Amino acid sequence: MDLSALVEQTLEGMGFELVGFDRLPGSQLRVTIDSSREGGVTVDDCEAVSNQLTALFTVENVDYERLEVSSPGVERPLRRARDWARFAGSQAHVELYAPLHAEGFPEAGRRKLDGKILSIEGEPGSETVRFEFTGTRPVRTPSQAFRERNAARRSGKPAGEAVSIPVEFPLSEVEHAHLIAELDFKGGRK
Repeated sequence: MDLSALVEQTLEGMGFELVGFDRLPGSQLRVTIDSSREGGVTVDDCEAVSNQLTALFTVENVDYERLEVSSPGVERPLRRARDWARFAGSQAHVELYAPLHAEGFPEAGRRKLDGKILSIEGEPGSETVRFEFTGTRPVRTPSQAFRERNAARRSGKPAGEAVSIPVEFPLSEVEHAHLIAELDFKGGRK
Protein backbone atom coordinates (compact mmCIF):
# COMPACT_ATOMS: atom_id res chain seq x y z
CA MET A 1 0.00 0.00 0.00
CA ASP A 2 1.40 3.41 -1.04
CA LEU A 3 0.25 5.53 1.90
CA SER A 4 1.38 8.80 0.34
CA ALA A 5 -0.73 8.17 -2.78
CA LEU A 6 -3.71 7.23 -0.61
CA VAL A 7 -3.35 10.44 1.42
CA GLU A 8 -3.00 12.51 -1.78
CA GLN A 9 -6.13 10.94 -3.28
CA THR A 10 -8.09 11.61 -0.07
CA LEU A 11 -6.96 15.24 0.06
CA GLU A 12 -7.84 15.85 -3.59
CA GLY A 13 -11.33 14.52 -2.87
CA MET A 14 -11.60 17.13 -0.11
CA GLY A 15 -10.37 19.96 -2.37
CA PHE A 16 -6.83 20.20 -0.97
CA GLU A 17 -3.37 19.60 -2.40
CA LEU A 18 -0.75 17.41 -0.73
CA VAL A 19 2.44 19.45 -0.36
CA GLY A 20 4.33 16.98 1.81
CA PHE A 21 3.94 13.65 3.60
CA ASP A 22 6.61 12.59 6.06
CA ARG A 23 7.03 9.64 8.42
CA LEU A 24 9.01 10.91 11.38
CA PRO A 25 10.66 9.08 14.28
CA GLY A 26 8.35 8.02 17.09
CA SER A 27 5.58 6.87 14.72
CA GLN A 28 4.63 10.45 13.85
CA LEU A 29 3.03 11.34 10.52
CA ARG A 30 3.30 14.90 9.16
CA VAL A 31 0.94 16.00 6.39
CA THR A 32 1.31 19.43 4.80
CA ILE A 33 -1.65 20.67 2.78
CA ASP A 34 -2.44 23.64 0.56
CA SER A 35 -5.54 25.14 -0.98
CA SER A 36 -6.06 27.34 -4.02
CA ARG A 37 -8.96 29.09 -2.27
CA GLU A 38 -8.68 32.74 -1.25
CA GLY A 39 -7.22 32.90 2.26
CA GLY A 40 -5.35 29.60 1.94
CA VAL A 41 -5.55 26.88 4.57
CA THR A 42 -7.37 27.61 7.85
CA VAL A 43 -7.20 25.88 11.24
CA ASP A 44 -10.66 24.44 10.52
CA ASP A 45 -9.32 22.97 7.27
CA CYS A 46 -6.46 21.29 9.16
CA GLU A 47 -8.92 19.88 11.68
CA ALA A 48 -11.22 18.52 8.96
CA VAL A 49 -8.27 16.89 7.15
CA SER A 50 -6.96 15.45 10.43
CA ASN A 51 -10.36 13.90 11.20
CA GLN A 52 -10.66 12.44 7.68
CA LEU A 53 -7.12 11.02 7.72
CA THR A 54 -7.63 9.55 11.20
CA ALA A 55 -10.66 7.67 9.87
CA LEU A 56 -8.72 6.59 6.76
CA PHE A 57 -5.77 5.32 8.82
CA THR A 58 -8.13 3.38 11.09
CA VAL A 59 -9.76 1.66 8.09
CA GLU A 60 -6.36 0.98 6.44
CA ASN A 61 -4.87 -0.22 9.76
CA VAL A 62 -2.00 2.29 9.66
CA ASP A 63 0.09 2.20 12.83
CA TYR A 64 1.05 5.66 14.09
CA GLU A 65 1.26 7.55 17.39
CA ARG A 66 0.65 11.14 16.29
CA LEU A 67 -0.73 12.90 13.21
CA GLU A 68 0.24 16.49 12.43
CA VAL A 69 -1.62 18.42 9.70
CA SER A 70 -0.46 21.92 8.76
CA SER A 71 -0.23 24.45 5.95
CA PRO A 72 3.10 25.03 4.18
CA GLY A 73 3.34 28.60 5.50
CA VAL A 74 4.41 31.72 3.62
CA GLU A 75 7.70 30.17 2.47
CA ARG A 76 5.97 27.25 0.75
CA PRO A 77 8.34 24.58 -0.62
CA LEU A 78 8.44 24.05 -4.38
CA ARG A 79 8.80 20.32 -5.07
CA ARG A 80 6.89 19.39 -8.21
CA ALA A 81 6.63 20.92 -11.67
CA ARG A 82 3.04 21.98 -10.99
CA ASP A 83 4.26 23.99 -7.95
CA TRP A 84 6.64 25.94 -10.19
CA ALA A 85 3.90 26.53 -12.79
CA ARG A 86 1.37 27.64 -10.17
CA PHE A 87 3.74 30.18 -8.63
CA ALA A 88 5.21 31.62 -11.85
CA GLY A 89 5.84 35.32 -11.24
CA SER A 90 6.56 34.77 -7.52
CA GLN A 91 9.84 35.35 -5.70
CA ALA A 92 11.71 32.18 -4.75
CA HIS A 93 14.92 30.90 -3.17
CA VAL A 94 16.56 28.01 -5.04
CA GLU A 95 19.46 25.77 -4.05
CA LEU A 96 20.94 23.63 -6.82
CA TYR A 97 22.98 20.43 -6.47
CA ALA A 98 25.84 21.94 -8.50
CA PRO A 99 26.82 25.55 -9.30
CA LEU A 100 25.04 27.10 -12.26
CA HIS A 101 27.29 28.68 -14.86
CA ALA A 102 25.60 31.55 -16.67
CA GLU A 103 26.51 34.82 -18.37
CA GLY A 104 27.08 37.40 -15.63
CA PHE A 105 28.02 34.93 -12.90
CA PRO A 106 31.62 34.61 -11.72
CA GLU A 107 33.66 31.73 -13.13
CA ALA A 108 32.77 29.44 -10.20
CA GLY A 109 29.04 29.87 -10.78
CA ARG A 110 26.30 30.01 -8.16
CA ARG A 111 24.48 27.26 -6.33
CA LYS A 112 22.03 29.45 -4.37
CA LEU A 113 19.75 31.84 -6.21
CA ASP A 114 17.08 34.33 -5.19
CA GLY A 115 14.79 35.77 -7.83
CA LYS A 116 11.55 35.40 -9.75
CA ILE A 117 10.09 32.26 -11.29
CA LEU A 118 9.41 33.04 -14.95
CA SER A 119 8.06 29.69 -16.16
CA ILE A 120 8.60 25.95 -16.38
CA GLU A 121 8.72 24.17 -19.72
CA GLY A 122 9.33 20.70 -21.09
CA GLU A 123 8.00 17.19 -20.93
CA PRO A 124 7.40 15.47 -17.57
CA GLY A 125 10.71 14.22 -16.22
CA SER A 126 12.79 16.70 -18.24
CA GLU A 127 11.34 20.07 -17.23
CA THR A 128 13.42 23.25 -17.40
CA VAL A 129 12.84 26.19 -15.06
CA ARG A 130 13.21 29.71 -16.46
CA PHE A 131 14.25 31.98 -13.59
CA GLU A 132 15.35 35.60 -13.17
CA PHE A 133 18.19 35.78 -10.65
CA THR A 134 18.23 39.08 -8.77
CA GLY A 135 20.99 40.09 -6.43
CA THR A 136 24.31 41.86 -6.33
CA ARG A 137 27.30 41.21 -8.50
CA PRO A 138 29.77 39.22 -6.41
CA VAL A 139 33.16 40.69 -5.54
CA ARG A 140 36.23 38.52 -6.10
CA THR A 141 38.82 40.04 -3.75
CA PRO A 142 38.83 41.74 -0.33
CA SER A 143 40.37 44.89 -1.85
CA GLN A 144 37.58 45.07 -4.45
CA ALA A 145 34.98 44.74 -1.66
CA PHE A 146 36.75 47.51 0.31
CA ARG A 147 36.74 49.85 -2.71
CA GLU A 148 33.04 49.19 -3.35
CA ARG A 149 32.08 49.86 0.30
CA ASN A 150 34.04 53.16 0.29
CA ALA A 151 32.49 54.25 -3.00
CA ALA A 152 29.02 53.42 -1.69
CA ARG A 153 29.67 55.33 1.53
CA ARG A 154 30.76 58.43 -0.45
CA SER A 155 27.82 58.26 -2.88
CA GLY A 156 25.20 57.38 -0.25
CA LYS A 157 24.07 54.39 -2.33
CA PRO A 158 24.11 50.78 -1.11
CA ALA A 159 27.25 48.73 -1.81
CA GLY A 160 27.20 46.16 -4.59
CA GLU A 161 25.89 46.50 -8.11
CA ALA A 162 22.37 45.10 -8.48
CA VAL A 163 22.01 42.59 -11.27
CA SER A 164 19.13 40.78 -12.92
CA ILE A 165 20.21 37.72 -14.89
CA PRO A 166 17.80 35.36 -16.72
CA VAL A 167 18.88 31.73 -16.23
CA GLU A 168 17.55 28.26 -16.97
CA PHE A 169 18.16 25.03 -15.10
CA PRO A 170 16.70 21.52 -15.13
CA LEU A 171 14.12 20.88 -12.42
CA SER A 172 16.04 17.68 -11.63
CA GLU A 173 19.03 19.84 -10.55
CA VAL A 174 17.03 21.57 -7.78
CA GLU A 175 18.07 20.34 -4.35
CA HIS A 176 15.69 22.62 -2.42
CA ALA A 177 13.42 25.55 -3.31
CA HIS A 178 10.80 27.61 -1.53
CA LEU A 179 8.82 30.79 -2.03
CA ILE A 180 10.18 33.98 -0.49
CA ALA A 181 7.61 35.57 1.79
CA GLU A 182 6.44 38.95 0.56
CA LEU A 183 4.85 40.56 3.61
CA ASP A 184 3.31 44.02 3.77
CA PHE A 185 3.96 44.31 7.56
CA LYS A 186 0.32 45.23 8.18
CA GLY A 187 -0.68 41.65 8.95
CA GLY A 188 -1.12 40.46 5.39
CA ARG A 189 0.69 39.03 2.42
CA LYS A 190 1.23 40.72 -0.91
